[in-house]
Amino acid sequence: MDLPEYETPAEPDRTPRYRPTEEPPTTVADCLADYATPQAARIRATCDKQQRRAAR
Repeated sequence: MDLPEYETPAEPDRTPRYRPTEEPPTTVADCLADYATPQAARIRATCDKQQRRAAR
């Protein structure tokens, strides 16, 4: 009985590549403005609730 012959798939190219950032670095003022948004307050409250639950 003849077995079918298969070609092995080519190895993916894992060469490290330089990827420049598209956005400028975040400033302290940007972080403070983001921290002050209502959405950030809800996220912090949810994280605190989950951490309290996990600490039990």
